[in-house]
Amino acid sequence: IRCWSNIPFITMPLSRAHGKSFAHRSELKHAKRIVVKLGSAVVTRGDECGLALGRLASIVEQVSMLQNQGREMMIVTSGAVAFGKQRLRHEILLSQSVRQALHSGQNQLKDMAIPVLEARACAAAGQSGLMALYEAMFTQYSICAAQILVTNLDFHDEQKRRNLNGTLHELLRMNIVPIINTNDAVVPPPEPNSDLQGVNVISVKDNDSLAARLAVEMKTDLLIVLSDVEGLFDSPPGSDDAKLIDIFYPGDQQSVTFGTKSRVGMGGMEAKVKAALWALQGGTSVVIANGTHPKISGHVITDIVEGKKVGTFFSEVKPAGPTVEQQGEMARAGGRTLAALQPEQRAEIIYRLADLLTDQREEILLANKKDLEEAENKGRLALPLLKRLSLSTSKLNSLAIGLRQIAASSQDSVGRVIRRTRIAKDLDLEQVTVPIGVLLVIFESRPDCLPQVSALAIASGNGLLLKGGKEAAHSNQILHHLTQEALSVHGVKDAVQLVNTREEVEDLCRLDKLIDLIIPRGSSQLVRNIQKAAKGIPVMGHSEGICHVYVDTDASVEKVTRIIRDSKCEYPAACNALETLLIHRDLLRTPLFDQIIDMLRVEQVKIHAGPKFASYLTFSPSEVKSLRTEYGDLECCIEVVDSVQEAVEHIHKYGSSHTDVIITENEKTAEFFLQHVDSACVFWNASTRFSDGYRFGLGAEVGISTSRIHARGPVGIEGLLTTKWLLRGDSHVVSDFSEHGSMKYLHESLPLPQRNTN
Repeated sequence: IRCWSNIPFITMPLSRAHGKSFAHRSELKHAKRIVVKLGSAVVTRGDECGLALGRLASIVEQVSMLQNQGREMMIVTSGAVAFGKQRLRHEILLSQSVRQALHSGQNQLKDMAIPVLEARACAAAGQSGLMALYEAMFTQYSICAAQILVTNLDFHDEQKRRNLNGTLHELLRMNIVPIINTNDAVVPPPEPNSDLQGVNVISVKDNDSLAARLAVEMKTDLLIVLSDVEGLFDSPPGSDDAKLIDIFYPGDQQSVTFGTKSRVGMGGMEAKVKAALWALQGGTSVVIANGTHPKISGHVITDIVEGKKVGTFFSEVKPAGPTVEQQGEMARAGGRTLAALQPEQRAEIIYRLADLLTDQREEILLANKKDLEEAENKGRLALPLLKRLSLSTSKLNSLAIGLRQIAASSQDSVGRVIRRTRIAKDLDLEQVTVPIGVLLVIFESRPDCLPQVSALAIASGNGLLLKGGKEAAHSNQILHHLTQEALSVHGVKDAVQLVNTREEVEDLCRLDKLIDLIIPRGSSQLVRNIQKAAKGIPVMGHSEGICHVYVDTDASVEKVTRIIRDSKCEYPAACNALETLLIHRDLLRTPLFDQIIDMLRVEQVKIHAGPKFASYLTFSPSEVKSLRTEYGDLECCIEVVDSVQEAVEHIHKYGSSHTDVIITENEKTAEFFLQHVDSACVFWNASTRFSDGYRFGLGAEVGISTSRIHARGPVGIEGLLTTKWLLRGDSHVVSDFSEHGSMKYLHESLPLPQRNTN
């Protein structure tokens, strides 16, 4: 029993058990019964006279889509007053005498004074039209809608409450969308917010409280409150340092400062929060989001139901650790402290991590064994991914060696002067290397990626957010723990963060205020998804690793099979493995060609024939479906070309600008290939597998970039640095360099300081 407007009543139907709201956004996709509350600012136009028809149509389309998925949708809508105001204004203008209109003139008629319209009269005039509009829109999706008008009294009287409950259940049973509104034609004037002191009292005096009451009464799974702001902020939106609150927990309202209410409507954000907390207490999950933004309003409802990070999600379950936003801020602060360390101190951290990888070998392999057993039991990983997931003593030893290389080569990476210019007398300019900021590295099935990337971030002074695949959860956890143990040597433990919350990758890619660069490590599909999802954050990576080996007429018999075998069979799941073998036409039906085919068969490589190759054969292997295929397994395509020029053209047309190789003894042909193939890595008489940061002497890599800006090929420390300009003067001003000024520009190049080569 609770008190509401000083009258005690039961807040929920007697048959309802106290429900549990969803704990995480990812669970919202399981919501069956949903209430969508449309605020006045969402439904009405900016002039507050008439409806925002385009926005309303988009909302109806989303509600219809969810209804047709088998969900039970209800709408609590505003808009009757605005629609009625538009109709009544029109009627008043028409009722003006023709004489008065003619004598007033066109301009005066446009600005003719309209009497202040009483809200209840507007509501009475607008309710039927608003409902007719909803009916017409829902009819386009073969959905029936029904109007229900309620007042305070309908919730005072137990019998009326039961009748309302029964009516709504019957409509839902018949697949009808109930459209509910307060009966503004007969409601009393609004009362002061006397019940906003706590969450134990709820009055139906605006559509926010109405939506919360109905959500609890009807045992709904989800209440979506759409307004004209992105969600709940920790201070009034638009104020300095205002931050959107991703998840709001009961008891957090003390840390929030509320601003003024929206341009129209009865309730402000404080009323929305109060109603949301009341609904949450009743077992209904709540999201407050923006329904007016033109870029997101067309999919805001469906995005919320899909669990995407939209608006503010109200949850009763606080996560054990920090939120991803807090982790991003910690990584930023930790990265700046890291960058301020001496180079020897950063190197010491990396050396310590290398030692821990070998000292704690048994614990690491035990955690990795758990991941492998779980993956095999669930059968969710293909064999190539299982190989990537697996760690071994030799892998850990190689990792440790690579980390020590990074430590040794990082002594002068941050703060290195790369250009010095004397602008004028006593005015010197320097360009120096600095960290990029905060990196987000997303990787699949590759626990060895974690210490590699961490070492590179430490060496370059960058903060780091790591998002690993759940298939490597145990391995990632212990490797991150060891990384933080190494960072603790100099008190910068927070610089590297492992994201363990249920954040979707797409949501992480929207944190443009926290993340400066995204580096995906995984399948081509993962990279493409991240490139598509990233909003305002640059992505470093390659979408595919379609690597070619071209065998020229002057190729050495001894070298060909060695290079092809290594490129394809040494590690077929790698992004730098051979996928397409180009063979000069003159080599067909020669002993060299037969040796290549025999070797591939011995290695159990499945061969796919390109169109030209298939045309030369009576009985050919299966013809390739696409020449742009990354197999990632013991499969490859063979195609025939007529010349080195045609090989180059084929690579440019079907390749991914990753790594391409020519095998030939003709130096002129080789140089033509090296100069004309426009890929990140181009080799002569060497395996594609050399395209790797460790093999290049970089110690390790964060990935192989095929983009053309900033970094290309295996990306080591240098690719994680940018620059800033330092200008040192002595009371210099630009006006001194004008035509009649006293100073002249010199622009003299100055020698660079000696680099540390130890």
